[in-house]
Amino acid sequence: MGTAAATDRRTTAMDADAIDEYGIPIIPDPADAASRKRQAIIDAALAEFLAEGYSAASMDAITRGSGVSKATIYKHFGSKERLFLAVIGGVLPKTYADLEPSNSTIADAPDLRAALIGLATDWARILLRPDIMKLRRLVIGEIDRFPQLGQLWYRVTYDMNNVPLIEAVTELSARGVLDAPDPTLAVQQLVGVTVGVPQLVRTFSPDAEIDDEELTQLIGSGVDLFLARYARS
Repeated sequence: MGTAAATDRRTTAMDADAIDEYGIPIIPDPADAASRKRQAIIDAALAEFLAEGYSAASMDAITRGSGVSKATIYKHFGSKERLFLAVIGGVLPKTYADLEPSNSTIADAPDLRAALIGLATDWARILLRPDIMKLRRLVIGEIDRFPQLGQLWYRVTYDMNNVPLIEAVTELSARGVLDAPDPTLAVQQLVGVTVGVPQLVRTFSPDAEIDDEELTQLIGSGVDLFLARYARS
């Protein structure tokens, strides 16, 4: 599923019980005043779910935070479970839509090492943002109950981040700059030894301090490892 499909999937059905390919409710867009109420519910629900998780989240707190009645919440979303899936499933593509690092210049960079370090560093700073880390932890914490959110998260982030980089690695291999017979595997390894390191630390240790110097060192070391394996001498 591409990012456009992820964004547009919620407007393609009017059935109150409709779900997308991940099992996430498709909530039709309301009109005008109802739309404002819907957004107030989404904002309040997101804040509550991020703070408390699914099980401990209070529908009463969401009602107070949204300024609408509980009956209105159930009218729009049907149940707490559908509210959670619709809110988190809706915010994931939107959260990442404006956070895509630019991979378009990698294939033409005069200094590939510097370009990869710059890309991975920018990417890591995005992924380490507190709001994104909270969302990540929430999805991980609820993945047994809502595996569809994990599938959506993977697809959205893969399409937006890995795919353009795979295309760049494929082009660099065709030009003889890299020797990467499997560009997909090469990119997965690059991500794992650069962005994946600080992201893993901050996922399970939210208060861990990773300053710019440490981040640059981690990512530079990972890029060197990648190039040692794939760069043509």
